[in-house]
Parts: sequence; structure tokens; C-alpha cells
Amino acid sequence: MKEFIEYIVKNLVDSPDNVDIRCFERERGILVEVRVGQGDVGKVVGRKGLTIKALRTIVMTACARLGTRVRVELVEQ
Repeated sequence: MKEFIEYIVKNLVDSPDNVDIRCFERERGILVEVRVGQGDVGKVVGRKGLTIKALRTIVMTACARLGTRVRVELVEQ
């Protein structure tokens, strides 16, 4: 799942080298932290938050098919 999210986010931003994806196992599922460069936060969030909302929907749907809960968070550096 990490590679899938990383692929999507790297294609959204201007500086894909600054993308960092971290996954943590929690008792209620998986927490995915997405970190991008300072100038690329707006590109990941999108207008009115639609881009990050779409990313969360895609990831939650893919993980639901695997029987896992996932939460995607954008963390500012």
C-alpha cells in the first residue's frame, strides 16, 4: 500500500524527491503519514481539500477489499 500511495503523491507534486510516506500499525488499522515539501502541500490538499479527500477514498476502498482499515494523514514538516 505504501508504494501505491507514494506513486500517486509523487505524480502530484513538483519535487517528488521530498515525498516521504510512513506507515504505522495501530490497533484499529494502519496509519499512513504523507510528508511533502513545503511548496507542495497545496498540490496534495487541492482546491477545497478535494485532492486529499480523493486520495483517502481510493486508499480506503483498496484496503477495504483487503479487510484492513487505513487512515491517511498529511503531516506538515
